[in-house]
Amino acid sequence: MIDLRSDTVTQPTEEMRRVIAQAPVGDDVFGEDPSVNRLQEYVAELLGKEAALFVPSGTMGNQICLAVHCRSGDEVILEAASHIVTYETAAPAVIARVQLVPIASELGQMPVEAIQRAIRPPEYYFPRTALICLENTHNRHGGTILPLSYCQEVAQLARQRGLAVHLDGARLWNASVATGIPPRHYAELADSVMVSLSKGLGAPVGSVIAGSREFIAEARRWRKLLGGGMRQAGILAAAGLYALQHHLERLHEDHEHARLFAQLLAESALLQLELRRVQTNIVVFRYPAHLTFAQFAQACRQEGVLLSAGMPGYARAVFHLHIGRQQAIDAAHAVIRATRALLT
Repeated sequence: MIDLRSDTVTQPTEEMRRVIAQAPVGDDVFGEDPSVNRLQEYVAELLGKEAALFVPSGTMGNQICLAVHCRSGDEVILEAASHIVTYETAAPAVIARVQLVPIASELGQMPVEAIQRAIRPPEYYFPRTALICLENTHNRHGGTILPLSYCQEVAQLARQRGLAVHLDGARLWNASVATGIPPRHYAELADSVMVSLSKGLGAPVGSVIAGSREFIAEARRWRKLLGGGMRQAGILAAAGLYALQHHLERLHEDHEHARLFAQLLAESALLQLELRRVQTNIVVFRYPAHLTFAQFAQACRQEGVLLSAGMPGYARAVFHLHIGRQQAIDAAHAVIRATRALLT
């Protein structure tokens, strides 16, 4: 079975398992786990931030950042199909108790003019706009990259209006590898950043948030409040550090395999997709309109390929550490066979 549901399905490599088994550990709630501390220092340096904090998941990382940046009742401007809006179980309303202002976009890139219009005037009877969130790469738009120039423009607007910027960089590593732009150049434009270790990098668990020392000190309190303070977490942090040091540069292979898969689907003329969206390791494509996703996914499963649902009417294929070139080709042919059978 070729599993393209997500890049989170990866299993630790043998060498990663060895590193996990040998990781020095301590009590991280006391700040005494050397493996966690090493990971946090490494990521802070990589992103050009003063400090960083290991958290169990990207969702927790995002929600901690919203809670630190905002007061109850504040507004957060973000893209309408973003992970925070779509996949985090309305957590902003529960944890930070903020109001979201979603802006629809093409390719995950909110028009700067629309962001500007969404910022509230300072009158007391309006909600207070506190934060702009960016997602790079953008999951539901198909792994699309926010150009650095665009991020700079948004950051400049935020500074002019006294707003903070949070970067959901769960797949920032993919954007960096695809563009050749160091991750710190994206991160320096945001007040806080969340990066994932368990997607394309292949670590089993965890994300890291980064920001100023003061920001991370407050984030640590929120992590504890949310139950994210772990004790001997070094066995997890060691896997994340290994992934950063050994799996980062190979992400371009996932991008190449995604592009190959997409080109084969496009050449078949049976499925609709925009090749301009295939910028990193995710491919989103339209399946036949008369089918439900469950019907299409089942047909693909019978041909040996697992897919996930994208936006309504779209399927999603995500390429990762365990998918080689030949598997990408085989997966495309299997999806084409399944589609052809459904249309006859």
